[in-house]
Order: sequence, then structure tokens, then C-alpha cells
Amino acid sequence: MKRTIVLTLAMLLLCACSPAGAQTDGTISFTDSAGRIVQVPNEITRIAPTGVLGQILLFALAPETFVGLSVEWSDGAEQYVRGYAALPVLGNLYGGAADLNLETLAALDPQVIIDIGESKASIAEDMDLLQEQIGIPVVHINAYAEDYASAYRILGGLLGLSERAETLAAYCEDTYAGTLSIMASVEDPTRKEVLYCLGPDGLNVLAKGSFHAKAIDLLGNNLAVIPDFVGRGAGEPVDMERLMLWDPEYIVFAADSAYGSVHDDPLWNNLRAIKTGRYVQVPADPYPWLGAPPSVQHYLGMLWLCDLFYPELTGHGLQDAVTEYYKLFYHHDLTREQYDALTRFAGIS
Repeated sequence: MKRTIVLTLAMLLLCACSPAGAQTDGTISFTDSAGRIVQVPNEITRIAPTGVLGQILLFALAPETFVGLSVEWSDGAEQYVRGYAALPVLGNLYGGAADLNLETLAALDPQVIIDIGESKASIAEDMDLLQEQIGIPVVHINAYAEDYASAYRILGGLLGLSERAETLAAYCEDTYAGTLSIMASVEDPTRKEVLYCLGPDGLNVLAKGSFHAKAIDLLGNNLAVIPDFVGRGAGEPVDMERLMLWDPEYIVFAADSAYGSVHDDPLWNNLRAIKTGRYVQVPADPYPWLGAPPSVQHYLGMLWLCDLFYPELTGHGLQDAVTEYYKLFYHHDLTREQYDALTRFAGIS
């Protein structure tokens, strides 16, 4: 089925990423976020992501087109992504675990390889190199927490799924705008002082201003002010003395961190958050609602932390909002039992 991709000036200004017109050989010219003009098939039914951020965004829009996964789903995720858990794993193009398997990728023969995320200085060269190596069109789409909606609209045009993409884009816009509206009502002195702790001992933190800490920074006063932070998904290493100096009102633990052991630890019990019981664990399946990987599921974290920190200002029922997200983005009807299991340690009823 042929597609007509309609471009608007607003999309060009917002996304800097658009198809440029249909060709007679069954392809179209697509201008990606790196400014590269790439010839892609006019009808796309097989795609591959280059990383987990792209996997999460694309799974919501077009799971039926996946030829493989960037990373394997966790065991806990399989109940939400049945039918897709057994896809071949391709690896990541970027990150500390950069392990993209070009042979596997070529054998699976996607029509387009899609890279999604924040643009790096070398992004055009990286995309050109991968395209030359693999002989398959590669496109890069910018995606930012502030405007995942634009990424979805561009992807919808590229894949011929504009109507589905618009539904996802509208959800992203509404959720982010709702979060900003709530936070505009929160006076600075009443913003919750918070740390996001990671690692098996809890002694890594997401630094204020880092890419992975955007949701935490938006919803609270992130006390982890660290000069010259690296900005890794695993966080910045600190010691207990530093934690005691910060002494946050709330501590949010990553799913694989120290949440289960701090209650009985005398050192941790010197912290205000532990003494008062104001510590929680991030819901984590299929992906953590906060932290790494930083992608569209952080909207769940925003909904959750608004409800946790400022319940008097939230007008939504959190279960309904989470259920809607799982339906839209994971194509799954969330049960009450699953919701309870996800939020068991999230500090909400």
C-alpha cells in the first residue's frame, strides 16, 4: 500500500526531520534529524532499532515490524510483551555495552535501521558509517523527554502509521504538560528533597542535571549536585558520608538496589528518609519507570512521583493512568494484580 507523507512547517521546525518526496523506484527521500538525506522504502514492514531507547519508543508504535531487539526483555517483562520476547537480540550501537552484531543484523534483513535519541556531535558520521557497513538505510530521529511527541509524529510518517503515532504523541504531550502544570503549582520551598540511589549497595546516585535524572529533577529538588559528573546510567559513586550530608526527605531506589536491606542497616537509618519511611523502589517491568534506560516510560515515573510527592495536586487516578499507558505503549491490558505487583514498593495504595 502506497503512502502519502504530509509535511507541515511546524513539524519541520519542531523535528528538523522529514521525508522529502516520493521517488519512482519504490523509495522516498527522508531527511533525518542529523540532516542526512536517506533513500528508504516507500512501504516499510521490517525495522531494527540500534538501542534500547529506540526499542522502547518503536515497540509502542510498530512492534509487528521488529526483526529483532536491541536488548533482551527481562524475565519480568515477558508477561507484558508476549509474542515478542523471543525475537533475536541485535545489540546496542552506543553506550558502555556497545555490541551491535552487524552479521545478525544483516541476516535479519530489515528495510530500515532506526536510531533514536539525543544527537551526538558525530551522529551523521556514525549513521553514514553504519549504513555503509551494512548496506541498509539508517536514519536518526531526535527524541527528548520534553518532546517525544515530535519523534512519534515523524516515525508515524516514516512507517505509514500516522494515526497510531498521533495517539501516542497526544498522550506524551498531555502527560508532560500535566506534569509541568502540577509543578508550576509547587512552591520551591515545598519541593521534595530527593535522591535517586542505584547499585547493589545504594551508593550511586543520579546527578542533578544528568540525562538520566531529568524526571527526578523535574519532580523534586535533586540534592545530588556533583561537579563534573559523568552522567552514566549507573549513576555517580558516592559514600555514606555524602548521603548523610545531603540527608534527603525522600530516597528513590532503583529496582536492583538496596531497598530491601536499608531498613535493618544502622548506617542507612541515620538518614531522614529511612527513619521516616519515605523511601521507595521504582516499578521496573518491562522497563524502570525512572533511571536507565531513559525513554518514554519515564512518563510513568512522572505520573507516579506526582502522586507520591504531591497527592493533593493530582487529579488522576494513578492506576487508571498506568493502565492506559500499558495499553498504549505495551499493547497489554494491565490487571489489578499486575498493577499491585508493579507498585508493591512504590509507596502508594
